[in-house]
Amino acid sequence: MLGSASNRVLTFTLQFSSSLKFSPKTHIDYRPRSLHSSIMSSASRSSPREALLDDSGCGGPITLEEWQRWGCVSPVPAMVNAVIQDLKLLENNIDAHMVFGGNGGKLQGDFKIQEDKKHRAKYETLADSDKKFQFYSARQIACRLLGSRGYLCQKCWLPMEDCMCSKVKPSSLWHGIKFWVYMHPKDFLRQNNTGKLLWQVFGVQAATLCLYGISEDEEIMWNAFKDAGKAKVWCLYPNHNNAPKTVQDAFSHQSSADMECAYSLTNKDRPLNFVLIDGTWSNSAAMFRRVKEQAKLAWGEEDIPCISLATGASAMHKLRPQPSWDRTCTAAAAISVLAELQLLPECSTHGLDKQAEAVEDALVVLLEVLMTRRLRMGRFLYSDSIASTTTDRYVVRCQVTSCALTAKLFKLYFDI
Repeated sequence: MLGSASNRVLTFTLQFSSSLKFSPKTHIDYRPRSLHSSIMSSASRSSPREALLDDSGCGGPITLEEWQRWGCVSPVPAMVNAVIQDLKLLENNIDAHMVFGGNGGKLQGDFKIQEDKKHRAKYETLADSDKKFQFYSARQIACRLLGSRGYLCQKCWLPMEDCMCSKVKPSSLWHGIKFWVYMHPKDFLRQNNTGKLLWQVFGVQAATLCLYGISEDEEIMWNAFKDAGKAKVWCLYPNHNNAPKTVQDAFSHQSSADMECAYSLTNKDRPLNFVLIDGTWSNSAAMFRRVKEQAKLAWGEEDIPCISLATGASAMHKLRPQPSWDRTCTAAAAISVLAELQLLPECSTHGLDKQAEAVEDALVVLLEVLMTRRLRMGRFLYSDSIASTTTDRYVVRCQVTSCALTAKLFKLYFDI
C-alpha cells in the first residue's frame, strides 16, 4: 500500500478454516492434517457491572463534556438523554439496578427483561419510521454510554487497564482531506473498532465521528457536504449499482475523470470529504442506502461518487472477521486512500505516506493490545468464527512486496 520496498519472502505456519480464501499473491502448499486442539472458552469476558455515576456524582444525563470526551463533536443528542432518563425512571420504579456486561455494554439480568418490554412498547407507539430508527439508535448508544462509564477509556474505548492512548502518536492530516467516520450504533464504543483510530491520530476536526441515526450528528455531516458540493464528497464503499472509480480515475490530472474532481484536491478553501462507512458488512448496506437518501435530498439525485480501493486482507481480519478475505476494516481503508493519493504527482508533496503510516502504527498497537487482552483473559487468540476444533494446517509462503503494515503484523503475529 505504501511506497515500494524490497521484496522478501516469509515462511510461516497458519491455522485457518478451509473455507477461507487467500489473495492471488499468496502461494499455498496444502497438507491436510487432523489437529485436535482445545479452544479456550470465551466465558471469561468482562464480568457484569452496575451503571456507574457520572462526573457530578449522580446517575444523570450525559453532559456535553462527557459526550465529547468519547470522540463526538455534536451537541448531546436529545433522544439519547431521553432514553437515559427513562432508564433511570424504570430503575427507581422497579427497585432494581441497571447491570451491564460484555464488550457491547448490554443490559443484563432482571432489569433487562423489564426494560426490554418497556422499550418495545414505546417503539410500537412511534408511528413514523424515521422516529423508530432514531429511537433504536439512541437506545443503543445510551446503553453503551451508561455501561462504559468508569470501565472504558474515553479516548481509545478500551478497558482502563488496557488503555493504549500513551502508545498512539498523533499526526496532522493534510488540510485538503477530511474523513467522516459514519458509524453504526453497534460499533460505538466497541473495543475492536478501528474507525476511532482516525480521530485519535488526526483529531476530531480532521476525522469526525458521525453516528448513524443520530440526527444531531447527521445534520452536521450533511451541512458540511452541502457547503462543499457534491464534487468534493466521496464514499469509500463498493457500490455495485454503479462502477466505482479508482483513486487514479477520480483525482489524477492524467486520467479521463472530471477535472473539477481533480482540482478539488488542491482547493484550500474546501477539503475533499471521504465518507468511511463504519459497521458490519450486513449493517453497512442499510447505512449506504441512508447516505443515498440524504444525497437525493441534498442534490436531487441519490447517486453519490464511490471509490474502489486496492486493499488487501485487513489487519483486524483475525480478531473481527469479514465476510470475504478482500474486505477491509475502516482504518485500513483510510490507510489505503492516503497511500494511493500519495502516488499521484499532484499529491506527492503533502506527506500522505507519513500520515498513512501513523494510522498503520496505531492499528498495530490496537491489534497488539487486543491480542494481549484475549490471552490474559484465557480466550482463544483469534475470533471464534474463524477457529474450529478440527482444522486443516496450511503452510503459507507469502511474498511481502510493498505493504509495511503486513510486515509489521506478520512480525507481531508470528515473532519473525
